[in-house]
Amino acid sequence: MTDETQNPEEEQVSEDVASTEVETVDSAETVDQPLLDIGSHNDGDDAGSAHAPLIRGRVDKHGVAMGTGRRKTSVARVRISDGNGKLTINGREFTEYFPQERDQKMIQAPLKATGTLGNLDIWVRVNGGGTTGQTGAVLLGIARALQVKNPELHGKLSEGGYLTRDGRMVERKKYGFRKARRSFQFSKR
Repeated sequence: MTDETQNPEEEQVSEDVASTEVETVDSAETVDQPLLDIGSHNDGDDAGSAHAPLIRGRVDKHGVAMGTGRRKTSVARVRISDGNGKLTINGREFTEYFPQERDQKMIQAPLKATGTLGNLDIWVRVNGGGTTGQTGAVLLGIARALQVKNPELHGKLSEGGYLTRDGRMVERKKYGFRKARRSFQFSKR
């Protein structure tokens, strides 16, 4: 006998084995077992829906939106209502209270980003800290009040980073140190 006559039989046997293996794999896939899918979580909602943004502030019965902003030791209470663009801080004009152009641009940034500059009256009461802390507090307060007034502005405000609270504070002084980390001068003799 030649090798060619034995090969067709062996090929037939190997094809039968291969077909049974394929059939068993197919039958295992058809069993109703939950497939493990890492990275996607679907509880029946649509996968495209985003989480509802956390809104900090409120709107009173007169339609005035209120937001609170904090930075360092400064606290700003902001009220926003429809109007002609008047901005009052602690009873004074905006440019009088913050004479530096840098501070003025920072405070107007969320209004420009949302396209509401000149359409809203803003009343702010701010206390504590210095000018930089008060500027950051007013900025956050305005952004939160804008978000309360119109939740659709959340995307623009969060993209610009206006809803992020800057948590940096002055580090406290520790016992046995001259300042927060500065030690007393060491004397060798």
